[in-house]
Amino acid sequence: MSEECTHNCESCGLDCASKPTDFRAKLNEHSRVRKVIAVVSGKGGVGKSMVTSLLAVNSTRAGYHTAILDADITGPSIPKAFGIKDKAYANQYGIVPVQSHTGIDMMSINFLLENDTDPVVWRGPIIAGTVKQFWTDVVWDNIDYMFIDMPPGTGDVPLTVFQSLPIDGIIIVTTPQDLVSMIVEKAVNMAKLMNIPVIGIVENMSYFECPHCGEKSEIFGKSHLDEIAEKYGISISARLPINPKLSAACDAGLIELYEGNWLNELGKHITEL
Repeated sequence: MSEECTHNCESCGLDCASKPTDFRAKLNEHSRVRKVIAVVSGKGGVGKSMVTSLLAVNSTRAGYHTAILDADITGPSIPKAFGIKDKAYANQYGIVPVQSHTGIDMMSINFLLENDTDPVVWRGPIIAGTVKQFWTDVVWDNIDYMFIDMPPGTGDVPLTVFQSLPIDGIIIVTTPQDLVSMIVEKAVNMAKLMNIPVIGIVENMSYFECPHCGEKSEIFGKSHLDEIAEKYGISISARLPINPKLSAACDAGLIELYEGNWLNELGKHITEL
């Protein structure tokens, strides 16, 4: 290290080994993406894809050009939720994303497979490289908000996304069980380790509201949402109910028609970034 080192790498012109390495991948030259939000959790099956879909639908309804990057390569759910069977194609500028019925640009591995049920039996580095290509090789045309549906855990793909893409913040998804809440704290700690702000936290399957009397029952146990949010200084939180209509909308590919205001406050907070 030079004796002239001021430890301020941003203004330093020296070729010093102490400078932090920039792993960020270059966005396709024909693309423009304003804000990138990752939807994460430390465990699978908690509803990341549903939350991603709802946030994207809300953003589109608010008048923004929205995109979804499906980073869950081995378990893609986004095409099913939106009822999309089309395949992506490439032109001279790059890969053209598939568009939903309301104009959401989407990229998922299922748009590249011959059959939706074909398994992706790849090792971690190949999967991580594919996700990076969804950023570098796809033409994201004038996107206001991109939501990334992350795979569960804190392994290769989340690390690749956090290092390679300019993530503006993350949304943590959890459920009421103690075990899931503990695992979600790992995701919060990973975000802190990577210096990425936590925008909000969503507790899925938080309660069931009786359609007849309106009484709310916490079927999976007492909510820990407020405790986690307070512990980590997360100001925005939301609770999603167990709602058969939401499940039916996902199964039928009609998530864009859902009705509900559960994520409105969180969506407003995202657009104020």
